[in-house]
Amino acid sequence: MDKYIETPLTKDKVKDLHAGDYVYISGTIYTARDAAHKRMTEELAEGKPLPFNIENQIIYYLGPTPNREGQVIGSAGPTTSSRMDKYAPVLMNMGQTGMIGKGKRSTEVIESMKKNKAVYFAAVGGAGALLSQCIKKSKVIAYDDLGTEAIRELYVEKLPVITVIDCQGNNMYETAAISYRK
Repeated sequence: MDKYIETPLTKDKVKDLHAGDYVYISGTIYTARDAAHKRMTEELAEGKPLPFNIENQIIYYLGPTPNREGQVIGSAGPTTSSRMDKYAPVLMNMGQTGMIGKGKRSTEVIESMKKNKAVYFAAVGGAGALLSQCIKKSKVIAYDDLGTEAIRELYVEKLPVITVIDCQGNNMYETAAISYRK
């Protein structure tokens, strides 16, 4: 089923998303990859605040390529989500409700999603040039020294994703494999 949502991604909106739903996201989301996640959790351990309010937010696991002249951002395809698995539960415990990436998630992340009412979306890997067309604004807001892995605030319009794991722990990667085998 196609669903259109606007950020922030509140827990009420999360509850209406089910594994297998095609979702089009509009509004502000954030980017962060491995290095940014590592730094955020290190700074939290030191008692420092996050560079943005994580509550009801979506993080896109993205390190875009440099933009060409006239473009807001370069190619914006997802990175492998499992690289953020050791950091994701900490951020969900602080109120993060959405993640966009590609690939499977650990049992610990799925349990944290159920506990915190969060959702995992997949974006199509290899379609970064097409996905970048949905990004209307981009600005670095933290960790500029990390280059493409800096944290960015994006404004997106109808960014297409698929709900892979919903807040009940239903996992489309598992159900699709079972259906295929039948």
